[in-house]
Amino acid sequence: MELGRTGLRVSELGLGLASVGGMFAPVPQRQAVATIDRAWELGVRLFDTAPLYGYGLSEQRAGLALRGRPRHEFVLCTKVGRLIEPGGPDGQPIWAEPPPRVGPRLDYSYAATIRSFEASLERMGIDRVDVLHVHDPELDFPRAATEAFRALCELRGRGTIRAISLGVNHADVAARFLRETDGGPDLVLLAGRYTLLDQTGADELLPLCEKYGVAVLAAGVFQGGVLAETAHGTPDGYARVPRDVLRRIDVLRDLCRRYDVPLLAAALQFPLTHPAVPAVLVGARSPREIADAVAWHALEIPPAFWSALRSAL
Repeated sequence: MELGRTGLRVSELGLGLASVGGMFAPVPQRQAVATIDRAWELGVRLFDTAPLYGYGLSEQRAGLALRGRPRHEFVLCTKVGRLIEPGGPDGQPIWAEPPPRVGPRLDYSYAATIRSFEASLERMGIDRVDVLHVHDPELDFPRAATEAFRALCELRGRGTIRAISLGVNHADVAARFLRETDGGPDLVLLAGRYTLLDQTGADELLPLCEKYGVAVLAAGVFQGGVLAETAHGTPDGYARVPRDVLRRIDVLRDLCRRYDVPLLAAALQFPLTHPAVPAVLVGARSPREIADAVAWHALEIPPAFWSALRSAL
């Protein structure tokens, strides 16, 4: 698939590498590399990581698995906005096995953006990144939309990176960024806001992306694992699943049973029904998990299901 106006071509299914960085639970290095290797064997050619993921661990493991591959055959994305350094104060409790005595420090300044990018290249041992996201720009929007964005524009102008992106969980933040930079980013990685359970990205952001020719990478399509759980289960990162969400999941399950469509296949493919979304990113912590995702992506879903789904939503 063509990635918007970037000139990059990607597989329609990409692998997000937060899980192999130890999100919520440790992942042995051999298993992490085997997961990326299995994704490659199954045709995945889009990989997304970040300094924050395991405080550099995800990037290191991405490098171990990918740096021997033909560089022109895959698209690699990482992020800026946090520096990983000794005593970094802006940590998150979700990382199960971060390196000792280091942590992230939020910094969207021009100088920190360049340093973050250079440190990512060093951790991965790969000579270039294709897509560079401004990670969570709402945490310091004024600097993210000026200094960090200026640094990324210079890197793109020199051909050091191919595309500028945002990595966001909030559709309104991305929409504001696009408005204030006149559609400057080439991409938006939108997590959890254009899914079976949450279509708020369609209110303003997706129309803006279509207007500016900005491609959207949809992530968080399983809504943090909520769709993969039983009605009584609580996925990682949730104190409890709200009742209204459980009711909506029940409606979706009934619809999927009626058309004999696996719920997770519908969740993975749903964002791809929007013309602004050329690719979906999924996380995996084992070769089996990425193989399951590839199978869900390949499953043929009848048009009648999508018509019924649109009515149900």
